[in-house]
Amino acid sequence: MVSQELLDILRCPACVREKDGLLDYYKETWLICQDCSRKYPIREDIPVMLIDEGDKWIQVKAEDLPIPPPG
Repeated sequence: MVSQELLDILRCPACVREKDGLLDYYKETWLICQDCSRKYPIREDIPVMLIDEGDKWIQVKAEDLPIPPPG
């Protein structure tokens, strides 16, 4: 589980310069950007906050995301 302190400071790396880049914590395995819909997996309690990783899942609906994330 990702700590609440970390969740409070994490932002979408693709959006944070121009927008808020706020993230939704989804099923304890994904972070979903409220602005651009990029989805960042959480693997072994570590958020993978790489833009390329978020790009892989941008077209996938939240309810269709694999749980746990592959990788």
